This record gives sequence, C-alpha cells and structure tokens, in this order.
Amino acid sequence: MTLPDTATQKNAEAVRLEERARIARELHDTLLQTFQSASLYLGAALDRIAQDSPVKPQLDRVLEIMRQGIEEARNAIQGLRSSRSQTSNVVVALSRIQEELELQVDIDFRVIIAGRQKRLLPEIEHEIYRIGREAVVNAFCHSGAKRVELELEYSDGELCLRIRDNGRGIDPQVLREGRDGHWGLGGMRERATRIGGQLKILSSASAGTEVQLSVPSSMAFERSVAHHRLAKRCHG
Repeated sequence: MTLPDTATQKNAEAVRLEERARIARELHDTLLQTFQSASLYLGAALDRIAQDSPVKPQLDRVLEIMRQGIEEARNAIQGLRSSRSQTSNVVVALSRIQEELELQVDIDFRVIIAGRQKRLLPEIEHEIYRIGREAVVNAFCHSGAKRVELELEYSDGELCLRIRDNGRGIDPQVLREGRDGHWGLGGMRERATRIGGQLKILSSASAGTEVQLSVPSSMAFERSVAHHRLAKRCHG
C-alpha cells in the first residue's frame, strides 16, 4: 500500500475546498434567498392579521421556524466557505466564534488546551470544527449560560473535545429525538460517527450542558494514521 504524497494531498484538498465553495454559493443563491423572501412575505402578511385570529399563533410559529432555519443555513454556508487555513488550528477557529456571532451578551468564554497539540488530518479537523461550532453556537445562543468553556485535550490514545456551559440545559425529549425543523444534534452525531468518534451530551436544568467528543488517535492525528497504515501493511 502506497501512502499519498504531499502534492497529491494538497491537490485533493484544493479540489475539496473549491467544491465546498461552489455548494455554498448555490445554497446562498437558491435555498437561502428563497427562504428569506418567503419569510418577508409571511411577516408582511402576519402584520395584517388580527391579533385575536385563531390562525395567528400557528403562523407566528411557522415564521419563527423559518427564521431559525435561515440562521442555521447561514451558519452552514459560513462553515462551507471556511478555508483550510481558517480551520487548520481548530482551537483558534472555535475561539473566534463569539466574535463572529457579534453577540452583545456578557458570557465568560474560556478556551483550555491540555496536552501537546498534534496535527490533525484535514477531513477530521473539519468535522471536529463543525461539531464544536454547533455546540458553541448552541451554548451562546440558546442555553442562557453565563459561562462557556471549550476544552481540547490531546493524548496518546485520543483527542477529546468538550464544550461545557452553565445554562438551562436541554429538554430530555429534545436531547433524545431532536427538535422539529432542526438538525443540529442529529448532525453532530452523524459527523462523529463518520470520523470514528464517540459523542456524548450530558445535560440537566441544574448543571447545564456538556458536549463530549472523543476520536481515537489512530483516526485523528496525521502521524498516527500513517503509522497505523504502515503497521497494517507490514502485518498484511
């Protein structure tokens, strides 16, 4: 088995980034624009409906779901447009989320690094960033927390990402089944499975929420993956 050389890896990465940028443009110019237009028309129609109309609460809820979907689409498009250089240091990229969101709230956001940082495979790095971003955005925007911590722990056996907050917690049913019209929790679990990781979400009204992602070193780190492949070759 021959491992791909650096030039081949860089070329594959460039192709992948260009495809992501193309998808982001198409999503922005089609789906997102359509939802934004529909939400504007619906909002204008709601302004003409009497406050005591029996259908108004239902339409208000539809408009709320549409706006939440638009927000999630914008986050997804921003993630697709993120280049390798923007997420090559996943800690730096995740640390910038509070600034990107432009939140005018008093949240104590702390970033903790444990162990010696190691180079991650690009595809693993991207998925870790997306999982971490979803968890951090949820903590900032939906938990009501006053403190959010992001910890990334490097060890010989695995990479661990933890996002903790002291907010109101997640409803147990939502934690099990997700929320109608939202794909955040399900998407995080799917991404974790795709990279051979394990995702745990611990939450309660009294203790807030902690998202834990662990990825074996043999899957996450560049040198570990190369050694793992060589070992399989030698024993094959």
